[in-house]
Amino acid sequence: MTYALPAAPPPPPRRQVLVATTIGGVAVLMLTGGMLSLYIRLRTQVLNTGDSWVPNGVKIPEVPANVMLAGLAGLLVFAHWTVYGIRRRDRAHVSLSLGLVGLLGLAIINAQVYIYQHLDLPIASNGYAGMFYAITGMVLVLLVIGVVFTTVCAFRILGGRDEDQELVLAHLVYWYAVTAAFCAVWLIVYVTK
Repeated sequence: MTYALPAAPPPPPRRQVLVATTIGGVAVLMLTGGMLSLYIRLRTQVLNTGDSWVPNGVKIPEVPANVMLAGLAGLLVFAHWTVYGIRRRDRAHVSLSLGLVGLLGLAIINAQVYIYQHLDLPIASNGYAGMFYAITGMVLVLLVIGVVFTTVCAFRILGGRDEDQELVLAHLVYWYAVTAAFCAVWLIVYVTK
C-alpha cells in the first residue's frame, strides 16, 4: 500500500494583461492630471496679467464636446455588457457589444475632429492654442488606442477565444481610465476654459 499526496492545485492565473492595463490607466490619469495642472497654471498667469486666456473671436463648439461625454457614458455601458456576455460565454452578445463600443469610439473621435475643423485657432497663435491642441490631441490618441483595443478584443473573441475574460475586463478598465481622463478635460478645457 502506497501513500501519496494529492496533486497540488494549479497555480492561480497571473493576469498580466489586466495588471498592465491598470498600470497604463493610472499612467493615463497621471498624464492627464499633469497636463491639466499646467493648463490651469498658464491660464492663471495670463488672467493675472489682465489678458484674456481664450483669444477673442474663438468659439469652441460645446455640443460636440457634450456629445463626446455622453458617448463615453454609453460606451461604458456597452463595455460592461461585453464583460457580462463573456462571463456567460455568449458570443453573440459579446460581438454585438464590442461592435457598439467600437462604433461609439469612432463617433467620439468624429466629434473631436469636428471640433478641430470648426475651430479657427492656429496652433502657434498663443499659449491657449498650444495647450488646447496638446490636451485634446492626447485624448484623441487615447480614443484611437481604445478603438484599436476594442478591435483586438473583437478579433480574439470572434476567433474562438470565448474564455478570455481577462482581456475583456482589461478592455473595460482601459475605457474607464479614458472616461475619467476625458471628464476632467471636459470640465477644465471645454466648460471652464
